[in-house]
Amino acid sequence: MTGRKPPLHRQAVEFVGDLLKGHHELSRTIAPALFLADAVLCALIIRLIPYTEIDWKAYMEQVSQFVSGERDYTKIQGGTGPLVYPAAHVYTYTGLYYLTNEGKNILLAQKLFAVLYVITLGVVMRCYRNARVPPYVLPLLILSKRLHSIFVLRCFNDCFAVLFLFLTILAFQNRSWRAGVLFYAWGLGIKMTLLLVLPAVGIILLLATGLGSALQSAAIIVLVQVLIGVPFLANNPWGYLGRAFELSRQFFFKWTVNWRFMGEQAFLSKEFAVSLLALHILVLLSFITTRWLKGTGRSLSHIITSILQFKSPFRPQEQKAIAEAITPEYIMTTILSANVIGLLFARSLHYQFYAYLAWSTPYLLYKSRAHPILQYVLWAAQEWAWNVYPSTPFSSGIVIGVMAVTVAQVWLGTRRSEIWVDNAEKTK
Repeated sequence: MTGRKPPLHRQAVEFVGDLLKGHHELSRTIAPALFLADAVLCALIIRLIPYTEIDWKAYMEQVSQFVSGERDYTKIQGGTGPLVYPAAHVYTYTGLYYLTNEGKNILLAQKLFAVLYVITLGVVMRCYRNARVPPYVLPLLILSKRLHSIFVLRCFNDCFAVLFLFLTILAFQNRSWRAGVLFYAWGLGIKMTLLLVLPAVGIILLLATGLGSALQSAAIIVLVQVLIGVPFLANNPWGYLGRAFELSRQFFFKWTVNWRFMGEQAFLSKEFAVSLLALHILVLLSFITTRWLKGTGRSLSHIITSILQFKSPFRPQEQKAIAEAITPEYIMTTILSANVIGLLFARSLHYQFYAYLAWSTPYLLYKSRAHPILQYVLWAAQEWAWNVYPSTPFSSGIVIGVMAVTVAQVWLGTRRSEIWVDNAEKTK
């Protein structure tokens, strides 16, 4: 005698639960449906919402000087000031310069950035799939008002940098290490914000490919920066390096999104800058020693000492076992954790920096093991705060608060991480 079927409403709840958790065969249709919906949304935004001029005109003014033959970085200026990005930015926007009639066809530029957006979204979704993220997280990838604005209404160079960040993750997930290194090097050549994930990239390459190959990868990253900078390095090397990789840039309180609640005097102080740097290093070291290297059987000091002596920190069999334990989840968690840690302790974030955060937070909140409702609440608080213009002490407090909670939750949620510790133990 068969049991009675559960009530219809309970069946419906169970169906939706299985669908959102990825336990139903229809779950695989969620990502394509969201992707297509977002492509349509981008088209509607371009059609219905006026374009906002911020940096596009300045980019085109700077590129026009490059096209005219100027190779001294210190002499290339735009309406918003001097050129302060590495050479890959110049080459990328030179292509856009020619495609858009010297930057005059802004509608075409918006369409190109819409294509860039959907390509990046596709790469991000593939990264999420490789990391076995359940479908209930995916709507957060397409719901950001600020992210759509950054891409299709403002055409910032951060959009290209984010694409290459996730191409790096995807290539690493597929164990295409050299391709990932080249993607990372080009992204870094567009905007130096990608330096924030360099520690994670270095650790992944060391563990997955061994010391010799990791050092070759480091050399490739440096070589790419040199090669793309050759026209400018040959003219005024210190001028190029000082502008493209300026680490002592002056920050303006009026534009900050993140630390406004500190007040202008504290924000501009040297003590505050040093404190942020110290906290960044401490939190990064905490993740490196207690999370990213956990399961290797080697301390950070041992690894650093071995590298300085040009010796592998692991025996051949250990290296093989560790390399096999590097999973797509580990790669994504490590790189995106480094990214958000860096953004948390950045002295000043402008609105376009949300491009680096918007597609990172949903994954990290999922990996934190927080309840799905809390994940959505934290995401919504973050999205609200980044849409407050101009920023206020309260909105900036929310920006910092959500990032801090995300970092703390990820640290707690990965203390017994199935993506690293358990896999490492299986290879012993």
